[in-house]
Amino acid sequence: MGKLTPLASATALTAVAILAAGCSSDDGHASGTSHKTSPRPSSSSAHAPTNGRAEHIPGETVTKAPVLPDGEVVAQAVNASGNREMDVKGGLKSGPLAILVNCKGHGKLTVEVKPVGMSFPLECAAGEVSSTYNQLDLKKPREQGTVSVTAPSTVRWAITVGR
Repeated sequence: MGKLTPLASATALTAVAILAAGCSSDDGHASGTSHKTSPRPSSSSAHAPTNGRAEHIPGETVTKAPVLPDGEVVAQAVNASGNREMDVKGGLKSGPLAILVNCKGHGKLTVEVKPVGMSFPLECAAGEVSSTYNQLDLKKPREQGTVSVTAPSTVRWAITVGR
């Protein structure tokens, strides 16, 4: 693992400090997961959104994958639209699983992690990139894992999943 940058440190601290609002799990604590979510902090501030959707961070894009603060990338997509399923390389291991999503365009995007049943929405806006960072702490490993994104064709998105 590499040296933490101030942005990575802020991202990690924000993820730990803010509990999931809008995350859901079909099997709750029985799945052995806990959920944390937050807007991705900018280098100048890490504040919660006031308009009911994720934070707009200058410089973020959907044409490049969001940068994982630390760890190994296990699934990624860029400049995508519509629905897509991605297998998590190596399955779901116990420990943290980070999900970074950027989207642009009018509509709502939903990310779901299977088989743990965790999902969260991201409200996207036309004309600017909305960003969010979520982290699951998996208590038990699963041989296979899938991250599904559901989005209308009007929304372009990029995602990075890491551990």
